[in-house]
Amino acid sequence: MNDTDQLARQFEQHRGQLRAVAYRMLGSLTEAEDAVQEAWLRLNRSDVSEVGNLAGWLTTVVSRVCLDMLRSRKSRREDSLDTFVPDPISIRQDNGPSPEDQAVQADAVGLAMLVVLETLAPAERLAFVLHDMFGVSFDEIAQIVDKSPAATRQLASRARRRVQGAPAGDGDPGRQREIVDAFLAASRGGDFEALLELLDPDVVLRADAGAASAEYAGPAVSKLVRGARAVVEQALLFTRMAPHTEHALINGMPGTVTVLNGRVMGVMDIVVANGKITEINILADLDRTQQLKLSA
Repeated sequence: MNDTDQLARQFEQHRGQLRAVAYRMLGSLTEAEDAVQEAWLRLNRSDVSEVGNLAGWLTTVVSRVCLDMLRSRKSRREDSLDTFVPDPISIRQDNGPSPEDQAVQADAVGLAMLVVLETLAPAERLAFVLHDMFGVSFDEIAQIVDKSPAATRQLASRARRRVQGAPAGDGDPGRQREIVDAFLAASRGGDFEALLELLDPDVVLRADAGAASAEYAGPAVSKLVRGARAVVEQALLFTRMAPHTEHALINGMPGTVTVLNGRVMGVMDIVVANGKITEINILADLDRTQQLKLSA
């Protein structure tokens, strides 16, 4: 085995961890893969014979790549930030909880969390993800963001306050599955009052249809809607897709997926707190959903 093969083998051992870091940093599967691939290219061009901790070195490289991507993205997404819904990392048919599903749920990041991360400044997001999610020290993070450890700690602290102030679900898959089931039944039946009963008065619906316009996409247009009655009025617009919508586990928690002719057309992730739906995030950007696959 030559040096390149050995390096490739070592890299593959860390690919899953690097992808996890990049996904939480970027909220995009394709961009996360691009960041990991860039780390491989940089590894190939570097002399790492003196590197004692290759995993740490690769995490630093991926983090710097992600930071650059976030800074570039920030200037492009300003107008659509309110309606941006991140990619789900996994969509599975929901046939009830299993040990595997529970393991996925324990390691998963809900789309609602990723939506909040989108509101953070790039350096804040990096500090929070690396420290709070992956246990990287502030001394190491400081070198990536080019700040002192104390300033880096402040970045993470600001991010943490924002995250803690965001709506949080109960984390009960069984109860959430019941709510999703009731939501689907009411949507299919066009039952306004039943839908209203399921929603928190201050519920937020976020729909991301990408570049779709009303002319071409009908109801599938990017929008941010607040309040139970306003959300119900929007939900009823999607009844035409109800026959193609089914239960699914979205990043480990019950939600729905709309599949037409074997293609994923939409993904709905919900947050349930105290038995009410407090947040609905819908990804209906066909350029992105076409890349998603529903696993059994």
